[in-house]
Amino acid sequence: MRISVLFGGESEERDVSIASAAQVVPALRARGHEVIAVDTATGALDAADEARILTADVGLRPPTSAELATANAAGSGAVLRLPADLRDADVVFLALHGGSGEDGRLQALLDLAGIPYTGSGPLGSGLAMDKDVAKTLLRAGGVRTPDWLIEPDADEVAPALGFPVVVKPTGQGSTVGLSVVRSAAELPAALELARRHGATMVERFVRGRELTVGVLDGEPLAVGEIGVPVDEAFTYAAKYQAGAIAETFPADVTDAVADAARAAAVAAHRILRLDGHSRSDFRLDDAGDLWIIEANSLPGLTATSLLPRSAAAVGIGYAELCDRIARAALRGRAG
Repeated sequence: MRISVLFGGESEERDVSIASAAQVVPALRARGHEVIAVDTATGALDAADEARILTADVGLRPPTSAELATANAAGSGAVLRLPADLRDADVVFLALHGGSGEDGRLQALLDLAGIPYTGSGPLGSGLAMDKDVAKTLLRAGGVRTPDWLIEPDADEVAPALGFPVVVKPTGQGSTVGLSVVRSAAELPAALELARRHGATMVERFVRGRELTVGVLDGEPLAVGEIGVPVDEAFTYAAKYQAGAIAETFPADVTDAVADAARAAAVAAHRILRLDGHSRSDFRLDDAGDLWIIEANSLPGLTATSLLPRSAAAVGIGYAELCDRIARAALRGRAG
């Protein structure tokens, strides 16, 4: 197949997107595909640009607004557009995370242009990206999720949720702008940080083990555990630094817990109208109950990302995973 791997984007997850593309491009070539890497800002890369731009490293913090502006300055200035390099592709492989690349806007443009692409369509992408909408639908569908408030005043939080709580933007991934808040005194600073990234939610913090489950072609992959302390959250830095935190696939949990996590991940995939592949993240509390935190419609594909680890644990190697994602897109959107 002729595959254009689209990466970059304007969101705070640009560096993660670049790292994903740095892995996806050679993996697809190893499977015999004709692959072109396309930056949303500058278009198709030649071999020299690939060597310079496509790095598997992700920094300890997301890029600032100024850095994102600089990275996108070489383009036309439009936040969302379709590079001409996509039109001759059999499939566009979306190695984008966050922003207009994951929230359904780009997917709608690709649909209108009749270009097949990987991942979920506009509806599923938008539903999963908005954490408030996603949690509302998941709860209505019988998937347990922690209580939350949207754009609350600081004095509303303690009576409704108690402490600790998690403060985060409703439309960001990779824990950008996220804080665990343990007292009322910490809340204003956390709200200010989250609001730099858009609409904000405050969610009851679930003390417990962090689990994750990938879904591929509607079927669950292995349950994994992220070795986050039970009273902490999985940070941006820990997610993308190799060896920063222990990750175990398959997770050392009972068969009952593993079955429940896999079933909940598939339920989230279905409820949120996701396609192709996804990844859902959970907390397993001290009572043995699972709580879904979020579902990701375009989960990371970096060297340290969780979806490839979830697939590898059931015998699906990285190159095969990328190949299956691409072929699923062609099947699902051909014509």
